[in-house]
Amino acid sequence: NIEISHYNRYHPSTPTMTSSATSNTLKSLPLEQILTSLSAKQPTPGGGASAALTAAIGAATAQMSAAYTSRKKDKESGAHEKAQALLSHSLPIHSFLRAADEDVAAYSDLQRCWKESDTMGEEEKRRIEERALRIPTELVEECHRSIVDIQEFLPHCNENITSDAKVGVHQLAGAARAAFQTVLVNRPKREERVRLGKLLKEIGKVEEEILGLERDDGDENADSDK
Repeated sequence: NIEISHYNRYHPSTPTMTSSATSNTLKSLPLEQILTSLSAKQPTPGGGASAALTAAIGAATAQMSAAYTSRKKDKESGAHEKAQALLSHSLPIHSFLRAADEDVAAYSDLQRCWKESDTMGEEEKRRIEERALRIPTELVEECHRSIVDIQEFLPHCNENITSDAKVGVHQLAGAARAAFQTVLVNRPKREERVRLGKLLKEIGKVEEEILGLERDDGDENADSDK
């Protein structure tokens, strides 16, 4: 298993994925309209929002596997209890959706910051830039944490639907890497890049494990030794 390392351990005063009201939230739109907006020649929604929406889809997919771990034998073995814990506490679908709207609002503020750079106060500029960095940073961390929780649940998952839990892991992993690209655009300090990079490497190891890539590599090496 991989260890959890949260941004808030380094920045305890920063709330996790805080939301702000937007006039037309992405989570309230039909999927087709979201995709149309993403593909349009317009600043937002962009890559950060796309990453957050992908994370929400991944979390929801994994949550389905927990919902199906409710058979009689699951209840007798204790697997159902672990599934309920995953359903209740571990997969922040709504936080991911809020993060998508947060990213839209944050980028809009950044644009305003650039346009008003000569008149905007330094404190407001700093606040806007910090927020633009914080949102994708937290998204990487939340994806990492969710993947850890799904990985720990997998041995207890209904064996007929473990593939859906694994699909959720891969979608969350893609969302984490996508969010990291948004982090890089916002020029984080080197230590933050390194720290988040370690989380991505840990996520990659989980993906290799559930895909069986490490096992296949071992088999291939064994064959080549014959």
